[in-house]
Amino acid sequence: MTKPTPNAQLRTWREEADLTRAEMAKMINLSENGVKYGLACDEERIRRWEAGEVRWPHEPYRLAIKEVTHQDLEDLGFVPIRRARASSAPPPAQIPSQVANLANRTHPVDLAALGEDENDVRRREFVGLTGAALFNAVLGPSESVTDTSRPIESLAAVLVDYSPPTDSSVDLASLAAAVTTAKQDYQACRYSQVIIGLPTLLGALRTACTVLDGDARLRAHALSAEAHHVAASILLKQEDKGLAWLAADRSVQAAHASQSPLVIGSSARIITHALMDGSHHRAATDTARTAALRMDADLSTPSPNDLSIYGSLLLRGAIAAAHSGNRHTIAELLDEAAEAGARLGHDGNHMWTAFGPNNVLCHRVNIALRLGDAGMAIDYARQVEIDKLPINERKATLLLDTSRAFLMRGQHDKALHILRAAGDLAPEEISGRPAALRLVRDILATAPISVRREAREYAESLGANA
Repeated sequence: MTKPTPNAQLRTWREEADLTRAEMAKMINLSENGVKYGLACDEERIRRWEAGEVRWPHEPYRLAIKEVTHQDLEDLGFVPIRRARASSAPPPAQIPSQVANLANRTHPVDLAALGEDENDVRRREFVGLTGAALFNAVLGPSESVTDTSRPIESLAAVLVDYSPPTDSSVDLASLAAAVTTAKQDYQACRYSQVIIGLPTLLGALRTACTVLDGDARLRAHALSAEAHHVAASILLKQEDKGLAWLAADRSVQAAHASQSPLVIGSSARIITHALMDGSHHRAATDTARTAALRMDADLSTPSPNDLSIYGSLLLRGAIAAAHSGNRHTIAELLDEAAEAGARLGHDGNHMWTAFGPNNVLCHRVNIALRLGDAGMAIDYARQVEIDKLPINERKATLLLDTSRAFLMRGQHDKALHILRAAGDLAPEEISGRPAALRLVRDILATAPISVRREAREYAESLGANA
């Protein structure tokens, strides 16, 4: 069989762009077509292209390659299937003996040289794997594991503590002040400070809910719902799904025990978030929508608190719908949220929601990004009056979403600039969140030469190695 002809043009382009194979693969995956088609390019795939083992990639990869390189594929040394067949096929008289010899070969067969496309080649390679090779191919490369910090362990311990309280002394006013402080610290992105104080606070609130009675007990349950809401929010940012779900469920239980419609509505937001994080997108959408409808029935003369909880539920439902690509539901919920924001008339922080017209725009940015429309996400981001957003957590989240949008468009300089702005505004939103650190690594891995040095220095300052 004819030995594959290496694709020197592709390799030359990659080396002149100062990219490793891993970096080029990541650029392809993060391109608009890469995101659209869910591509999973890796070093091995780039190697096969450069070795000429795959002469004409599958169409989604062709689109992504052209987007990344800004060149036609034939100018990069790729050969369309039909031409590859014409140039590599042996004379008709040789085909029978060649086919007969395939069964006797002890080394890998280069099917690509016969004109098969990339999917056929990789499928046959996979079938040919055995033992440890097959096991590793299925599992993929191992991922680094971050050790759980002591504060999270302490939080886990208090969340699963069902023992009866030993201390009957309760200062409800002090507990209310402590919950307010926890909420404020969370919204200011002081996450490490919040985590340290939460175990003691949650334990004290459990005691209060047990030993108090009457209106004081109802108030204690409301405070417990808010505190567990904070705990779940931080755990979600830490990507600790199990503990986040437990804390969210505790928030909902305490909210219902408080008998406050506003507290119940507020806790529905965090359980919706937990459902989304567990990929239960339809259940999340239904939960948020049902809770919003329940509130809407009582909104003949709504207060700012009512409108804020109602609007926030609609926004959470729209995000959940975006995960499943339900555009009709997304549009419906966003429009209703925008109407609630207009009725409120300002960006406030009623019931700790940060809800208002600009917050609705922030969610439009996030949803456009989830739907793969980076251009629309950036257009919405330009409409946000960021100074009117009342909390740093919301501002930082907007900046991160905008950075991701610019990265999807290949505008690494802007992506890095906005990411650094988010880090200046809320350092722990970057250094303390796995998702933000992944964004840092993605920018570094795919950055052009003009941006790579700055990206590498920033990543190193955060300990985020590519």
